[in-house]
Amino acid sequence: MGALVHRGKVRDLYEAGEDRVLLVASDRMSAFDVVMAEEVPDKGRLLTAMTVFWFEHLADVVPSHLVTTDVPDLPSELLGRSMLCRRAEMLPVECIVRSHLAGSAWQEYRERGTVHGMAVPVGLLEADALPEPLFTPSTKASPGAHDENLSFDQAVALVGGEVAERARHLSLAVYRRGAAHALDRGFVVADTKLELGWVDGEMVVADEVLTPDSSRFWPADGWTPGSTPASPTPRAAPSNAPSPRSASGACPTSGWARPSAARSTPQMRRRPGPGWRSCALASSPTP
Repeated sequence: MGALVHRGKVRDLYEAGEDRVLLVASDRMSAFDVVMAEEVPDKGRLLTAMTVFWFEHLADVVPSHLVTTDVPDLPSELLGRSMLCRRAEMLPVECIVRSHLAGSAWQEYRERGTVHGMAVPVGLLEADALPEPLFTPSTKASPGAHDENLSFDQAVALVGGEVAERARHLSLAVYRRGAAHALDRGFVVADTKLELGWVDGEMVVADEVLTPDSSRFWPADGWTPGSTPASPTPRAAPSNAPSPRSASGACPTSGWARPSAARSTPQMRRRPGPGWRSCALASSPTP
C-alpha cells in the first residue's frame, strides 16, 4: 500500500500506482464537519458495501471510478472497506439532490419560501415532497470551513455551463434511479449528496453513493408531512446539511450549538444495528 495522500472526515486516500488510488472507508463519525472522538465499529465496511452495490446498479446511468474491491496484500483491518479506484479530477462543488423539505431546505423555505433561491409552491409542510427533485449544489469547503449553498448560476460560474448542466443531469438521474429502488424496499430517499469528477474526459461518480452518510433515508411507512421522520440510522435528528451525517448539531432548532469538537453518544459507538442494516436493505437487489 502506498503513501497516505489525503485524510478526510471519513475516508483515507492512498497512492496505488499510476492513475490509481486506494480509497479506505474508516469507522469515523463526523457531525457538521467535526470528527467525533470515538468511532462506530464496522461503519466503513457497511458504507463500502453499499457504495459498491450502487456503483454496479447505476453503471448504465453514470460510470464510477471503481476498479475493484479485490485488492491483494491488504492488512486484515482494511479488508471490506477498501476500493481500488481510478484517479479522478473532482468537481469543486457538492452535487446535492433534494426531493423533500428537510434540513437547510426547510429552514430556507420557512424564512423565504424558496429552496436554494428557487420558487416552490406555498403552503408546504416540513418533510413535504417537492413537486420534483431539485438539484441544489453547494461549495466544497476546505478543512475547517463549512459548505455554502450555491444557486445553479453560481455553480455555472465555478465550473462552466456545460459541466454544470452535465452534473445536474447525472445527479438527478442517479437520484431518480436510487430513490425508486429504495422506495420499492420501503424507504424514502429525502435527499442525497454525490461527488462527481473526471476520468479520461468522462464524468464519473466517486467516493460513495446513497449511503447513510450521504443521504437521508426515511421509512416510507413513517413519513407524513408535518415533521421530519425519525431516521433508521443512529443519527436520527434532522440536520442543516443534506444528510443525517451532520446530526442535530447542524440544525438551528435542535438545541445544539455548532460544535468545534464533539464526542459521540453510546448509541453511535455500537456496531451498526438494525437501522443501518435497514438502510443497506434499501440498496439490496430484489429478493
